Amino acid sequence: MFRFAHIEYLNLLYLIPVLVVVYWFSHRQKNQALKKFANSNMHKLLLPLRSSIKGGIKFSMALFAILLLIVALANPQVGSKIEEVKQVGIDVYILLDVSLSMNAQDIKPSRLEKAKHEISKLIHKLRGDRIGLIVFSGEAFVQFPLTTDYSAANLFLSAVDVTTVPQPGTAIIPAVKLAMKSFKEDEDTKKAIVIITDGENHEGNVVNVAEDAASKGISIFTIGLGSTTGAPIPITNKSGVQIGYKKDRHGNTVLTKLDESTLKLIADAGDGNYYHGTNSEDELDKVYQDLSKFEQTEYGTTKITEYEDRFYYLLIPVLLLLIFEFFISSTKNKLLIKFDEMK
Repeated sequence: MFRFAHIEYLNLLYLIPVLVVVYWFSHRQKNQALKKFANSNMHKLLLPLRSSIKGGIKFSMALFAILLLIVALANPQVGSKIEEVKQVGIDVYILLDVSLSMNAQDIKPSRLEKAKHEISKLIHKLRGDRIGLIVFSGEAFVQFPLTTDYSAANLFLSAVDVTTVPQPGTAIIPAVKLAMKSFKEDEDTKKAIVIITDGENHEGNVVNVAEDAASKGISIFTIGLGSTTGAPIPITNKSGVQIGYKKDRHGNTVLTKLDESTLKLIADAGDGNYYHGTNSEDELDKVYQDLSKFEQTEYGTTKITEYEDRFYYLLIPVLLLLIFEFFISSTKNKLLIKFDEMK
């Protein structure tokens, strides 16, 4: 099997025709200037050592060296063998609150942006663990299911904002139930749920749901974002410019407060831990340290191909071409001069 490790560098090949056009235009301009200076019959007398061939040869050698260098930058690789590798890890669903209150800026730049940043950092740390994301407000939806495709996970994460779930509210119970349903029950992996929210406006007894999850071997961790004293909720226009703060029907500014007590109860009932989000610390990193203590389980196999680099094969001809181009003079040698004299 053959591939390029950095195929994006092949876009530099578009420079090749550009260089050819520039060289042709420059060569044409020189010839026109020479014709204006003297008659073509006088060229041999005025410039007896001028070679019309060597310039093209030197340019062709340099151009071919550049082409090979670009291909070397793309790093051609050859697959040596295909192996089956066991996939080992744990399953984690992150439940991210995307209600309007998560736009509050008591956590900088906002509660939601801080949460997304921490989730992205966690995704980069994962090695073999499967991660899924459920977003919730008044309802809960799977943003992406359990996966080890971390690049795709980050892509879907970046698209999340407070408009992802249009129904207002903070439906923690439906989000937990959706996560429990979305785990693969036929696979005996360690499972965990991480809830990131300000904990406001939940309905029903979420502690009972957490106890039910723990009885099925699913640990629940909670991260509370925001201040207990409350913060106003920014309102923005379609352009994303803040135009004020959310107000109630009496015209008073609405304050969103962190409900720490409920989140602690959920974590205790779910056999996990609660962490209070701050501006300076990475709470998901603490959760990751807790998760790293879990016993990892084999959940499948995948085929991988080992590739070996071959870029260095191209560097030798590049070096030789540049050396030869350097030592080739731009003037005629004795053989060419005698050939011209015989004509």
